[in-house]
Amino acid sequence: MKKQRVPVKPRMTRSRSCHISRRSIPLPVLSLPQTDGLYTIIMATQDGSDGVMMETEAKPTEAEPLGEEVEKADAEATSHTDAGNATTQDSSISNGDDADDKRETVDLKIIWNKNKYDLKIPVDSTGAKLKERIHSLTGLPPAMQKVMYKGLLPEDKTLREIKITNGAKIMVVGSTINDVLAVNTPKEVIQQEVKAEENKKEPLCRQKQHRKVLDKGKPEDIMPAIKGTKERLPTVPLSGMFNKSGGKVRLTFKLEQDQLWIGTKERTEKVPMGSIKNVVSEPIEGHEDYHMMAFQLGPTEASQYWVYWVPAQFVDAIKDTVLGKWQYF
Repeated sequence: MKKQRVPVKPRMTRSRSCHISRRSIPLPVLSLPQTDGLYTIIMATQDGSDGVMMETEAKPTEAEPLGEEVEKADAEATSHTDAGNATTQDSSISNGDDADDKRETVDLKIIWNKNKYDLKIPVDSTGAKLKERIHSLTGLPPAMQKVMYKGLLPEDKTLREIKITNGAKIMVVGSTINDVLAVNTPKEVIQQEVKAEENKKEPLCRQKQHRKVLDKGKPEDIMPAIKGTKERLPTVPLSGMFNKSGGKVRLTFKLEQDQLWIGTKERTEKVPMGSIKNVVSEPIEGHEDYHMMAFQLGPTEASQYWVYWVPAQFVDAIKDTVLGKWQYF
């Protein structure tokens, strides 16, 4: 039997001594490999006539790297699982407000260094807890914060007790540790030396420039004073006091604008608290429940604005409000 080699497409051949009936249906019986890369397929007809042989070129199929595919599938499954776990984990991460949502809360506006922050906090939180939350927002340590809401915010009272309501604006004054460390140490030494020199001088109330105002006596409409106590700033302006010229003056602390309003009969001067360099005070001899106080509005003492007959219980609150507690660090 003569065989014909077909390199690409298989071709049917038959032996010379046999013929194939058109009605016969070829059925594959056996495939025999050859050594030269060809396969011989022997087929038989349904009517029992001679078989037909077909040769085709064998094209070996590369074995797929089953192990690599399994590893790839496992890696994809793992990535999907990790992604699902990450989604679940992300959904379970809280910014600390989840517990707050279960309690009565207030929405506050925190204002610090010309920046505004929104904060939701339980109304039963103390002032100390509020400082911790402000720390997380601004990076300002609680010990360096001066928090004000209608005066200096007490740390031991709750927001409910202070009667803070939704939308309240909380003023924060203070400097970060890096800002404090950046202060030049020799400058602090100079300031201490200046204070020591001032202590050697005669009391301010005896100096001629102040005597002419103090000799007018205590104003009749001055606010009552309490010696030896410290109180928060009142919600109303401090009034009834004298300025250097002997005219009536009132002090209004606008915490939301971070301003000190110095009002006289003629005008009201709005002074940014950040521009006030220093605040000094001294008890008035014979009336130690009242102080004379100066706000330094410029770089030198010549720019001091003097106010007389300031109630003693508000002196520390005024200094804390204008300068901030961070001045002591």
